[in-house]
Amino acid sequence: MANTTTSPKGKDENRTNAPIEKAKDVASHVMDKTKDVASQVMDRTKEAASSVGDMVSNAASNVGKSAENLTTSAGSGIRNLGDTLAQKAPHEGMLGDASQAVAKTIQEGGRYLEEAGLSGMADDLTGLIKRNPVPAVLIGLGVGFLIGRALRS
Repeated sequence: MANTTTSPKGKDENRTNAPIEKAKDVASHVMDKTKDVASQVMDRTKEAASSVGDMVSNAASNVGKSAENLTTSAGSGIRNLGDTLAQKAPHEGMLGDASQAVAKTIQEGGRYLEEAGLSGMADDLTGLIKRNPVPAVLIGLGVGFLIGRALRS
C-alpha cells in the first residue's frame, strides 16, 4: 500500500518558503508602486518642462516684438529729425546743398528703420556678409581687436 501521509519535511519546506514568497510578493508590490510613482513624476516633469518651454518661448517672442517696436520708433524719430533738419537748415549755396543732403540721408535712414525693422536689418546684414565674406571677417577681427584694446585699458 502506498504511503499517502505527508512527511514532516514537506511541511517545513512550505513554512520556510512562505515568508520568502510573502517577501517576494511585497517586493513585487513595492516595485509596481515605485514604477507608478516614477511614471507620474516623469509625466509631471514633462508637463512642467513643456510649460517652462512655452513661457520662455512667449517671453522671447515678447522681447523680439518689443525690440522690433523700439526699432520702428527709433526710425520714426530719426526720420522726424531729418524732416526738421531739412526744414530749418539753409536751402541755398554750398552749405544748403550739404545740409539738405545730410537731411535727406537721415530721412532715408529713419524710413529704412521704420519699414525694415530689426528683422529686416538682420536679413540685410546676413545677405551682405554672404556676398562679401572676406571683408566681413576682416571687419569682425578689427572690431574685436578694438573692443579687446578698450577692455584692457
